[in-house]
Amino acid sequence: MAEERSEKKKVMVAIDESDCSHYALQWALDNLRETLNNSEILLFTVQPIADFSYAYASTLGAVPSELIRSIQENHQKVALALLEKAKDICAKNGISAETLTEVGDPKQAITEAVEKLNIKLLVLGSHSRGAIQRSVAKSIDDA
Repeated sequence: MAEERSEKKKVMVAIDESDCSHYALQWALDNLRETLNNSEILLFTVQPIADFSYAYASTLGAVPSELIRSIQENHQKVALALLEKAKDICAKNGISAETLTEVGDPKQAITEAVEKLNIKLLVLGSHSRGAIQRSVAKSIDDA
């Protein structure tokens, strides 16, 4: 008799610096425990693309590479701190999670990650939208 291998579903929680994203994570931990216990959890954040046009205009020349590197390193530190905080919240709730950060536009990066990583459930904060627009958890399969 052949054994069926059931792969764990992948759940991604998008995290940013807003209270809404942390609320969404806590909501998922409180309300989707069974799903999360039987899934691979990925905490995901997007580092912004640094816009140096203002610096270029103010210096009337090329932006120093040290400044670019410093800003990028700062963005990465912030992203890693956000993910670490979210990972600690998961751990306090008995959930093991992996982390991933990308650089770019959040809408595009989240969409690409969902497709590339075969995410089955995406959890996002509402960013204070109304009750109708507030979709804390959206099944990718239904989309």
